[in-house]
Amino acid sequence: MSTAERVVFQHVTKRYPGTGKGNPGAVEDLSLEVPAGKVCVLVGPSGCGKTTSLKMVNRLIEPTSGRILIGDRDVMQGDVIALRRGIGYVIQQVGLFPHQTIRENVATVPRLLGWEEARRRDRADELLALVGLDPARYAERYPSALSGGERQRVGVARALAADPPVLLMDEPFGAVDPIVRERLQNELLRLQEQLAKTILFVTHDIDEAIKMGDLVAVLQTGGHLAQFGTPDEILANPASEFVARFVGADRGLKRLALVRVRDLELRPAPTARPGDDVAAARKRAAADPFPYLLLVDDANRPIGWIDDRRLQSLDSLTADVAESESPLFDRHTTLKDALSMLLEAGVQAGIVVNDAGAVQGLVTVEMILERTRAAAEDGP
Repeated sequence: MSTAERVVFQHVTKRYPGTGKGNPGAVEDLSLEVPAGKVCVLVGPSGCGKTTSLKMVNRLIEPTSGRILIGDRDVMQGDVIALRRGIGYVIQQVGLFPHQTIRENVATVPRLLGWEEARRRDRADELLALVGLDPARYAERYPSALSGGERQRVGVARALAADPPVLLMDEPFGAVDPIVRERLQNELLRLQEQLAKTILFVTHDIDEAIKMGDLVAVLQTGGHLAQFGTPDEILANPASEFVARFVGADRGLKRLALVRVRDLELRPAPTARPGDDVAAARKRAAADPFPYLLLVDDANRPIGWIDDRRLQSLDSLTADVAESESPLFDRHTTLKDALSMLLEAGVQAGIVVNDAGAVQGLVTVEMILERTRAAAEDGP
């Protein structure tokens, strides 16, 4: 059973030497509560105290005043090493040990906690599989043999190894390219559905904050909390001019990031397999208003589209006649990302697949625009 505990900041202030009372500190009088099992994103411009707030939870930085609680325990009470071993920590550069295998890296905290070797090995392999890295392929490799995205997945697995109640993530996806970043974001959301950890997540990117957070804390320069609430509350009702400027003028478009593909009723896709009867496929396509037939393999994974006109001229269905142009979405893809991918590809429909890559249905530009119109009519 996965563990999770609330995190509470009670009037927390951090000042460095030379910043006395009345001068801005790194963090000023921060009070907020993150319920157990929720993701709270700390977001704001450089120098607003995001990372400082995060590091005070595991005492890499200690507060000048105030209290931070994990559950009902004050983090300043007790042994700091024991505290840190009980908190998962993921940073942008990952920090894997280069001369240890991936399995050994993942098992770092269990080893420090004195777990037996067989238990460490099983836990490491379990977590590698959970983050999408086949242990048979990756466990005995070294970090230098992995891509940036793969190393970041290992970092997440390592942070989860001892089943910590709290996970701290400091710009974890900031060092990878946008495509890998989007995949890692979706992977973390998938993991969070299963594990329900309490996660504090730092980013400077408001779009990432809106996508990832159950709650968002917007911090401003001087370490002041400008607004704390759900992403929808912050987008619909910014608490100040600073928050309104920070979230941007396109708040309506950003609200598309609050709706995911899983929230839509998917459009069924007319499909056929290579080798199917062409006449039957034509009849199936003609019965659907969408002027394309989706060719899939025996596992129902998409191969590509055949448009109606070409379908009429075919004598047989083969994989080489299909064109693969549509983007693939999973259930975690936001409508904002989906619309962007559809516009970039210049197509009207994207294919929704499950974890095994099998077709679940279609999302179209019109479906997204209709959802946007409905949201505008409903108001904030």
